[in-house]
Amino acid sequence: MSEERGYFVHESSYVDAPCSIGAGTKIWHFCHVMKDAVIGRGCNLGQNVLVSPGVRLGDNVKVQNNVSIYTGVECEDDVFLGPSMVFTNVTNPRSHVNRKEEYKRTLVERGASIGANATVVCGVTIGRYAFIGAGSVVTRDVPPYALVYGVPARHRGWMCQCGIELEVEESAATCGSCGLRYRLGPEGLSEAP
Repeated sequence: MSEERGYFVHESSYVDAPCSIGAGTKIWHFCHVMKDAVIGRGCNLGQNVLVSPGVRLGDNVKVQNNVSIYTGVECEDDVFLGPSMVFTNVTNPRSHVNRKEEYKRTLVERGASIGANATVVCGVTIGRYAFIGAGSVVTRDVPPYALVYGVPARHRGWMCQCGIELEVEESAATCGSCGLRYRLGPEGLSEAP
């Protein structure tokens, strides 16, 4: 346990040096945080999570059970990774061909949520506060605030920062739960001033 350092690591987990782990983070049963990983403050890594070398997690990232976050993945603050969701880091893997120099970057922007058992193919950007439905396969970039689901994942609507689906009328929406206002323009949804 490493509570004296400001974070908690369950005794069944491994944390390789060097890496950086922020205050208030909790790393639960059977996890492995590999060298050169950066994990922000107030994160929660559920059971059986792998964080590969060079991965970056912002503050308040919630990683549910059985998630592997491979080299090339970066998650900004307040990201939610649902149970057993999957990241990839090579588009054409072969067991007998070493492609470590071909890892692609995947960026999950602030506040995005990825549902249980979803797969995110490497090289995409998931926009801020986007919402990926459970079981989806993400093969291309997802705009900010977009709701996508299916195989492959397709745009189905828009989501508020608070996680409620928005009804957009005449290029505007107001969240019925938190009151945030949005406008829809040619580049997608954004917060209204």
